[in-house]
Amino acid sequence: MHGLMNYENIRNFAYTNDKLIKGEIRGIVLQFYGLNNTRIFPTDPDEAFEYAEKGILYVVPYANPWHWMNAQAVSYTDEIVSVLIDHYGLDRKTVKIVSSGGSMGGLSALVYTAYAAITPSACVANCPVCDLVYHYTERDDLPRTLYSAFFDFDGDLESALASRSPLHLVSRMPDVPYTIFHCEEDKAVNLEKHSVRFVKAMEEAEKNIRLVRVPYRGHCSLSPEATLEYRAVILRAFEE
Repeated sequence: MHGLMNYENIRNFAYTNDKLIKGEIRGIVLQFYGLNNTRIFPTDPDEAFEYAEKGILYVVPYANPWHWMNAQAVSYTDEIVSVLIDHYGLDRKTVKIVSSGGSMGGLSALVYTAYAAITPSACVANCPVCDLVYHYTERDDLPRTLYSAFFDFDGDLESALASRSPLHLVSRMPDVPYTIFHCEEDKAVNLEKHSVRFVKAMEEAEKNIRLVRVPYRGHCSLSPEATLEYRAVILRAFEE
């Protein structure tokens, strides 16, 4: 089922700060949720105002909280982006889109960059799951969520996981800038097993990628300085 979304009902399916923007729209920031997050925004979050002041659409898809950027989640996000592009008359060939998120949302940001109908201009991820095949074994709470996401995949479980695993998609990743932030005390998504391996594989493939290690912090808990840098990296993508 496609085509259900339109501009009049878009807030049933995503948060967008478009009503805060005065003047020309310069691009879109997609912010993907982590696992189990079902939050919606009845009011505008603080970051929405900062992006609005710079003419940037801030969009948070309300996708299934166990989606792991499966095919449905990619199509769902594409539809949201398409509605906004059409409503505001943006050029599909030149519009700048930054894909971002943390944890499962970090995986989503990376995987969406590989599969999106309109390839993002840059990707910024916080403590992302990068090896989804390994992650299935990393915590006891994960197998049910992954089985739910890929139940109808036409193939075995490992192939399904690999199809949405950034480490296994390196050859497919487009040539755009990637910045990975990862907290060194992360107990939920191991730094060495995920971001370190992914960044190494991307560097070997001559992709434009940078790893920012955040000391003394736990899962997705960026320090104030790292939070500012994370936001600055996103904003710089609209200047390049």
